[in-house]
Amino acid sequence: MNTTSTAGKRDWIALGILSSIALLLSIDVSVLYLALPHLSSELGASAPQQLWIMDIYSFMLAGFLVTMGTLGDRVGRRKLLLIGSAAFGVISVAAAFSSSAEMLVVTRALLGIAGATLMPSSMALIRNIFRDPKQMGAAIGIWFSCFMVGMAAGPLVGGLLLQHFWWGSAFLLGVPFMAVVLIAGPLVLPEYRDGTAGRLDLASVALSLGAILPAIYGLKEITRSGWQPPALVAVAAGLAMGALFVRRQRRLADPLLDLRLFGNRAFAASLTILMLGGVVMAGVTLTVTTFLQSVAGLSPLAAGLWMIPPSLVMIVALSAGPMLARRVQPAYVMAGGLALGAAGMALMTFADATSGVPVLVVGLVLAQAGIALPMGLGNGIMMAAAPPEKAGSAASISETSGEFGVAVGVAALGSLAAAVFRAGLPAEVKADTLAGAVAETLGDPALLAAARAAYTSGLHAVAGVGAALFLGLAVLTVTVLRARAGRGERPVALAEQVAA
Repeated sequence: MNTTSTAGKRDWIALGILSSIALLLSIDVSVLYLALPHLSSELGASAPQQLWIMDIYSFMLAGFLVTMGTLGDRVGRRKLLLIGSAAFGVISVAAAFSSSAEMLVVTRALLGIAGATLMPSSMALIRNIFRDPKQMGAAIGIWFSCFMVGMAAGPLVGGLLLQHFWWGSAFLLGVPFMAVVLIAGPLVLPEYRDGTAGRLDLASVALSLGAILPAIYGLKEITRSGWQPPALVAVAAGLAMGALFVRRQRRLADPLLDLRLFGNRAFAASLTILMLGGVVMAGVTLTVTTFLQSVAGLSPLAAGLWMIPPSLVMIVALSAGPMLARRVQPAYVMAGGLALGAAGMALMTFADATSGVPVLVVGLVLAQAGIALPMGLGNGIMMAAAPPEKAGSAASISETSGEFGVAVGVAALGSLAAAVFRAGLPAEVKADTLAGAVAETLGDPALLAAARAAYTSGLHAVAGVGAALFLGLAVLTVTVLRARAGRGERPVALAEQVAA
């Protein structure tokens, strides 16, 4: 680690390595979108197995983030990162040469666990490497930009690989990334561990998994099948285990998750803003992509091309946030971004079913740019507000909340869109999904137009709720973050300097 207040060349090289990890892990979330039909055909995967192949990676990643973030604080963040990198590389090879659907499900699960060792450790190391608050804010912005690039590029990368190679090449992509980390990591990454931390509480690990995995699973099932009893039971079980987890953490001298982090209002407010922002953006993005294909009638490729501008703008805005905050107080930059996002979603409510694509895309561009500003700065505030020895825990909380935000947004706002859609359907249409309604009404232009208009009303409802939530979050940002900074509290004062 550098011994001066500003980072040197070696530190920026270290950031490049850590950002490449973020890029790879986000690519792995979406790289199978196009490869799934090919591997399903070759491995003979059933429909449920296909769902598990797609979902098990994100399930296990979300489930183990808290455990691995805290484990890195205890055993050493670089050590855990290198162990996880080696495991990720080996398991990637095994996944690429899977001989059955069951083997691929297992290897995808193991990849998720290995990925969970990498994400919080990489962000926590940024907290340790960049001690100058300005540079730390910029570094976190770059890290998140790489993560978003990977999310956008995953399907494209998968398509290019499938054009020239077999489906397993999508997994081999991770091997050279991990080789670079294993070779260069020991040379440029510093080691950091909390020497005062106690032993890892295995009961807390079990409770955290029992809370996160059923909740994420239940939310995903709600998205697919609606509010059915099995999904609701899974969510309820997760919440119950979560309550037991919190109760145990309060009683332990060395908890798995230090709940005192939530006592810092800057940390808690930033976490709330980012999680609810994720809820809104997940729901809005889901309804927009469905509109592009099922209402506007675009092909998957054409719909994907329309989604490129919002993604590019978001990537640019993530890096622009710290630069803007050098001239304007960070709380105001974050609130301004949320207001911009609210304006974008308000614009979406004016899109119609016949010619609404440009309006929707412009609105989504504004929304993505708006959420990117509090996303980069908010994570910087969270990391700066956390003590260095708790950076791994802070990073895992941030990343786990992001996973929950996406799952809740897709389930809750997706259900809102579906409810408004069903309420607006003509009585003659019996289907309860947009795809079913389109298929049912193809021979009747009037009914088809009515079905598309009904879904557009659902999109308007989601965008309207999103705009209201963003405006509320903008008020929260100014009220809490600016007010706490005005009282001169040290963690918030440091957080304010993240991009000042």
